[in-house]
Amino acid sequence: MKIYKSRPKAGECPEGFELYPELVRDLLLSRDLRTVTEAEEFFNPDYRRLHDPFLLKGMEPATERIIGALRAGERIAVWSDYDADGGPGGVILHDFFKKIGYQNFSNYIPERHEQGFGLNAEGLEELAKEGARLIITVDCGISDVEEVSRAKELGMECIITDHHLPAEVLPAASAIINPRQKDCAYPDKNICGAAVAWKLVQAALRRLREISADSSFHPKPHLLNSIPVGWEKWLLDLVAIATLSDMVPLLGENRILAAYGLLVLRKSPRLGLVKLFERLNIRQKFITEDDVVWSLTPRLNAASRMGVSMDAFKLLSAESEEEAEHFSNELERVNNERKGAVGALTREIKKVVSERGGARGKKVIVLGNPAWRPSLLGLAANSLVAETGRPVFLWGRDGAKILRGSCRAPAGADVVSIMRSTQDVFIEFGGHALSGGFTISHEGVHVLEAELERVYSRFSQADSNAPEQFEIDKVFRVEDIDGELYGHIGKFSPFGVGNPKPLFLISGARALQIKRFGKEKNHLELVLAGESGKKISAIGFFKYSPELEEKLLGRSTVDLVGTLEKSTFGSGGLRLRIVDILF
Repeated sequence: MKIYKSRPKAGECPEGFELYPELVRDLLLSRDLRTVTEAEEFFNPDYRRLHDPFLLKGMEPATERIIGALRAGERIAVWSDYDADGGPGGVILHDFFKKIGYQNFSNYIPERHEQGFGLNAEGLEELAKEGARLIITVDCGISDVEEVSRAKELGMECIITDHHLPAEVLPAASAIINPRQKDCAYPDKNICGAAVAWKLVQAALRRLREISADSSFHPKPHLLNSIPVGWEKWLLDLVAIATLSDMVPLLGENRILAAYGLLVLRKSPRLGLVKLFERLNIRQKFITEDDVVWSLTPRLNAASRMGVSMDAFKLLSAESEEEAEHFSNELERVNNERKGAVGALTREIKKVVSERGGARGKKVIVLGNPAWRPSLLGLAANSLVAETGRPVFLWGRDGAKILRGSCRAPAGADVVSIMRSTQDVFIEFGGHALSGGFTISHEGVHVLEAELERVYSRFSQADSNAPEQFEIDKVFRVEDIDGELYGHIGKFSPFGVGNPKPLFLISGARALQIKRFGKEKNHLELVLAGESGKKISAIGFFKYSPELEEKLLGRSTVDLVGTLEKSTFGSGGLRLRIVDILF
């Protein structure tokens, strides 16, 4: 059940806010922006306000070690996570080394199903045989104490770049760059893994320019000097993809990175992206955060979920039309396979939940089966969280016969803190407050549910029995929707975590037409009319059902909850994105 209520007024209007329209004032205050300076900085993301990369603890020794490797001609391996944060982060370092003319490097992404998250012995031994002497991690490594020690035994040093919550004991790496580690002075703790990698490139370029007068330096000074100052801005398309995909708060520095990154993405020359956008009928010059999150991210993540982790990397780094065409086709193919596999798995899991009496009496849902593929469990867990409002822990067995799982939680819970409090049960774990992963022993599986139930209430403010509540930013009629209103809303984009799209209640509209569209005809389009006869389209993906159509046909007017957007197809124009239809 969902409950909608008007967002409470934020109180007295701050000085200077009278210059803004009422809706803009209310939206600013709901985001806790209470001065004109804060508001204008929010409305005008400025690249010059990005923080100095050398404020990150570990940045100085990291750049020194990289420059030492460049001088000595050592082989460097970039080890990145397999998701849509780590993958683009790996491409960032790939593009950096290519740009400065350094060829003695490779990119490594573990196979999710066979090797799991982070560093692993098999991959380290493979890189050592190839002659690697320095490993730079992207979006992983902060918990890999034993693996970093193993790398040292194999003659390799590690630079860890990560943004996941560190444990008490850190790996003995040459340098660790993670804004969340203790004593790190970096002001923004919420940047994603690819952004940390981008900061490393920023810092390395600065140091390389400072020493480029040394004619004995490798790469050659003339090549370095040919790189325009600020070239790293062209890597922000990858940072934007990662920032939006990893669901980090779109406030502070993340807002700047996403805003500038979308600008770069709209004119990015990356052949793989160009081909994929063409295939998906996305008009690149109008690409939005929704296109990234709902179209690009699932396809990048599908590669690792379906056992071809490097395919997403190869798409983003493609240097020929043929390669770009091939990998755009491959990602579409594996994404379709992934959808079918996840659908079947989710139905199976929900059947098990139902057979066990549903979620009644449970604070946490814990299920597992050795036949379940761990790489697909996070998506199934998302669906269960949405349906039950409870944290969900699911486990399966990977190709190496190790029990691995994914966990998700509703807002107000913290799965990492929950796992940390029951860490004796887990072999490894990590992630964010609402999303994580773990490995567990065969013995630990038998006590997992009891342990999670025992500690859950200490790390959650979520009430799983309470109905889901949403706050409406404004009540409108169809007649109120125009370009001026959209202009006010557009000031707040890009939208995401911490800066959601404004939610509106459209009341008393007549549904003139009810259409269904899409390959499976499961999407809904309404043509709504106001009292004056003014019309607007409203679409809802995966919202069509015969039962819903019957309800709509039986009513003279309809109230719906939705967001306002601009269509980039056909003649364009404003339309509503349906969140819910109220009866």
